[in-house]
Amino acid sequence: MRRAGLPGPAAARGALDRFNAASAAEAEELLLSCCHSRHWAERVASHRPYPTVDALLAAADEAGYDLAGRDLDEALAAECPVLPPPDAPPAARTALRAAHAAYESSFGHAFVISLDGVRPGERLDQVLAGIRSRLGNEPEEERSVAADELRRLARARLAFRLARDLTSHPAGA
Repeated sequence: MRRAGLPGPAAARGALDRFNAASAAEAEELLLSCCHSRHWAERVASHRPYPTVDALLAAADEAGYDLAGRDLDEALAAECPVLPPPDAPPAARTALRAAHAAYESSFGHAFVISLDGVRPGERLDQVLAGIRSRLGNEPEEERSVAADELRRLARARLAFRLARDLTSHPAGA
């Protein structure tokens, strides 16, 4: 069964073909929009061509697992705090700002969490609960959790960018 929002196999082929045929600089630029580690982007781009979207996403995962300390620092430094939805109550906005500030003070980087598969109406609660639960982590434990969340984010962002590419370059166009 295919996840909502992801292209089917035939449709994804065109987006994958464009990614595989892109220049190294173009591929790395797209990848950097998913994870801000230059090393990660270069590694994923250098293994083209990928035979399937799943193979590309698996390579992105593998590269994410292998992020060295400075590569992870580079990627985390470019992440932005999760913003509340525009219709969030003022109290929720204040709670989220305070939670982000406490997290950044403790760990020195923005809080990262993959919300892939979380319904829009539940995302704010998920972010607040995540920050609160992870504030109790030791720095090395949290670094490991943040790296895993960053890997999930990069995978979801890459799948989204490929799907978005399909809308700007429909099959047969």
